Parts: sequence; structure tokens; C-alpha cells
Amino acid sequence: MNQRREHRWPRPLEGRRARIWYGGDYNPDQWPEEVWDEDVRLMVKAGVNLVSVGIFSWAKIEPREDMYDFGWLDRIIDKLGKAGIAVDLASATASPPMWLTQAHPEVLWKDYRGDVCQPGARQHWRPTSPVFCEYALKLCRAMAEHYKDNPYVVAWHVGNEYGCHNRFDYSEDAERAFQDWCEERYGTIEAVNDAWGTAFWAQHLNDFSEIVPPRFIGDGNFMNPGKLLDFKRFSSDALKSFYVAERDALAEITPEKPLTTNFMVSAGGSVLDYDDWGGEVDFVSNDHYFIPGEAHLDELAFSASLVDGISRKDPWFLMEHSTSAVNWRPINYRKEPGQLVRDSLAHVAMGADAVCYFQWRQSRSGAEKFHSAMLPHAGEDSQTFRDVCELGRDLGTLADEGLLGTKLAKSSVAIVFDYESEWASEHTATPTQNVHHVDEPLAWFRALADVGVTADVVPIRSNWDEYDVAILPSVYILSEENTRRVRDYVANGGKLIATYYTGISDERDHVWLGGYPGSIRDVVGV
Repeated sequence: MNQRREHRWPRPLEGRRARIWYGGDYNPDQWPEEVWDEDVRLMVKAGVNLVSVGIFSWAKIEPREDMYDFGWLDRIIDKLGKAGIAVDLASATASPPMWLTQAHPEVLWKDYRGDVCQPGARQHWRPTSPVFCEYALKLCRAMAEHYKDNPYVVAWHVGNEYGCHNRFDYSEDAERAFQDWCEERYGTIEAVNDAWGTAFWAQHLNDFSEIVPPRFIGDGNFMNPGKLLDFKRFSSDALKSFYVAERDALAEITPEKPLTTNFMVSAGGSVLDYDDWGGEVDFVSNDHYFIPGEAHLDELAFSASLVDGISRKDPWFLMEHSTSAVNWRPINYRKEPGQLVRDSLAHVAMGADAVCYFQWRQSRSGAEKFHSAMLPHAGEDSQTFRDVCELGRDLGTLADEGLLGTKLAKSSVAIVFDYESEWASEHTATPTQNVHHVDEPLAWFRALADVGVTADVVPIRSNWDEYDVAILPSVYILSEENTRRVRDYVANGGKLIATYYTGISDERDHVWLGGYPGSIRDVVGV
């Protein structure tokens, strides 16, 4: 089991009682300052007690290299704090300014065909770039030095949704970093050859310098599955290393302020190994956006349960969700009457001690101007804002009744979720493209809910073997260690449900021999 950081929760402002944190992303730099007082007034009316500030503000904070402008940020943080609204302050590194990418185009990531991702959106940086890392850490240190004694900053929001757009980078920097990662993981090039089965299709490697990222190999061709799986592991680790560097730069100067970054855990969310990342934050945070349709509430509860599992049942922070429609789907359905409050309280019921939205004030321009917000285009006299105020009152009541800091009771049933089994089952040369690990745990969660059982969705690294019943739903990869855990669990009286596509391969994606499910064939009686 990986060593995990001690759970540390943002403390309330001095003189204020601990409450369920309530608010959202706030982008005052998108609005003239005469709007700020109105924002603060309406936040107080709604019961908002925390906002995340500065997430995409690098160009505003550092308009030119080594020229910092903290004045505007100081003024809004002061207004918020004096109104009793705490600040979750971002490192502001999520998207680099134009002056940086023009001076250093080598920080831009490349796709698998070698095309450069140009600036113009967000997250157009490569995590393995030493140049970008230098600039980002310099900004982190400047932010930390400036705000280390600010009483209104209660937590650091490091980066934002790592890997949302730059999960995979196929640049020269990434190539060198992937080679180093393989050498650290395997030690010798022969161990890499063995792990990737390079005897197949004459892919033998003589040296670590021959390792290249899984770039474009032609339409309809098949990438080496072991290499592809390791590249997904590497990509999660590379982003994590960048996050850790930012985190440590901030923590060195402000050791008393807890740090987090927002994950993207959902039923289909397997961008990064969020359970691995969960040990690197002081408190787990998640962004979750509803999926329209009849499975809406089940998917929400499933995802929240998985976040609770990643947090090991410590309270977690809902950093983003939506008051109504989002803006990135072909059809962006609004939420039905009452759904804004219901969905938020469902997250609280599944372990969240914070409810925040993207965003506070709906943008007038830009790519997310049609994304819903706490204060919509219609303004204060709107049903959305009335619902936001109602939710603020509800969260206050729940805090008064002692909910804050409590943990979810442990279920008798565990549904095991494994990021690496999903990554491996995504390969295009498999028995069927209609079965992926990521889909199966939700199906089991829904089936159990239909008969009145709320299962715990737990990562494979967690103590799933301490439950009365454990379900392994298409857990395609079973390492020797997890195979041993299965054997010990059943030998000690645990009730195991292993479905199709479970225990097929080891951690190298080598098929266990002897017939399916090879590693636990005797355990399940096949």
C-alpha cells in the first residue's frame, strides 16, 4: 500500500464556525471591479463561504515575465475575507500566458502524429518540459511568498483538472522522460523486452534509447499492448510528478495551508490513476458533472462512492459541478426543477463536506459562456439563484445538526474499481470492444441499489478484502499480489463474486495460462 498524506481539511476563518464549505470557482478578473461588491453581496445572501480564485489567471497575475500584479487579487481577496468568505487560492498554472509560449514554443505538447498543440484554449503545456516546470514553479513561489500570511486564504488549489486536455504528450521531452520511467521501473532493457513481449512482431529493444512513445503507427494497426499500458501509467505519473513539484513549492513556504487538486472521477472517468493521486493530496477533491438520462442519480452516487473510497472515507470536497446545463455536449440538457438541490445533497450524503460549482457568475464571453452558474445571466431574480440560496440554507442546517466531519458507514459489500484494468481493456485487439472494465462496476452498483444495498465502490489498492462480500467486475488485470489477496480473502471466509473478463492477465498484460480466469481459476471453481 502506498504511503498517503495525512488528511488535513481547510480551517474556517478566524472567528467563524466550521461549516460545510459552499461556493464555487470565482473569476473576478473577467469582470470590471464595480461588479465585485455586488458579487460579494449576493454570495453572502446565498450562504457562500468559500470560493476558488485565480485558476486561469496566470496572464493577469504575471502579465509579462517577472512582472507581477497582485493588486487586483489582493483587493478581491480582502473584500471576500471581510465578508466571511474564505479563499481556495489557485497556483494559477493551469494555462500558460501567450508571452511564455511565444518565447518558449517547446513547452507545447504534441499529439501522437507529432502535431503541436497551439495556444488558444487551455492546458497546452507538456508536463515533462523542464522549461515549463521552471516557469510554473517560479509563479508558485511568488504566489506563496505573497499570500503566506494572508488570513483569508485557507487552502491551495494546485493546477486544475490535470490531464483534462494534456493527458498524453508525444514530444521529445516525453520520449526522454518515458525512457527514464521505464529504466526506473524495470532496471534493464531485457526486463522491458520481457514485459512488453517484444519477441512478437520483431520489436526487440537493444537499449533504453530505442524506446519511443506509442506514436501514430498507421490506421487500423495494433500498438504493443504492454507498451501502451505502460505509457498510460507513465502519463499519469508524469502529471503527478508535475503536481507534486508545484505542491512542494507551495508547501515549503506555506506549510500550514492544506493543498489539493481537483480530480475528475465519474463512471467513465479513467484519465489518471486517481487512487494513486489520492495519497498525494491533503484532502481529496472532485469535479463531477451529471450525465443526463435514467441512470443520472445512480451514476452520481456511484462516482461519489468511488471518491469516498479514494479518500478512504475521510470527508472530501466537491470542487465543481453544475447548477444546470453544461456546454460541451451535442445537446446540453438543463436540470429539472429541484435537481440542483437534490444532486448537491446526494453528494453530501455520499461523504462530501463541501459543495462547490463551476462557477459563481456566468461568463458573458468565452468558451464557457453557456455553461450554467450559481448566478446566471438572468441575475438575482431567477429560479437558479433562488435554488442556490435554498441549498445554502440546507447546508447550514445540516452543519448545525452535526453532519460536518462525519464519515460514511461501511457497507457490507465492496465493488472493486481498477484504473489499470480499464486502461488495458481499452486496447483495440481484444475479444470484444463492448466490454470494458469501466462500465461493469456501475452496472453492479445499480443492480445492488435496486435490491436496497448501497455498496462501497473501492479502489483495488484499498482494503476491499475486509468486506463481507467483494465483487470483482471485469477486473482484467490481477497481479500476483492481488491474486494472493483473492486467495486469502476466500480462504478466510469472504464471499467473492468474480465476473467475466476477471483475472485474465497479470500487471504486464501477459495472459495467465491454464485457462480463464487463469490466476484464480481454482478459487472460482472453473
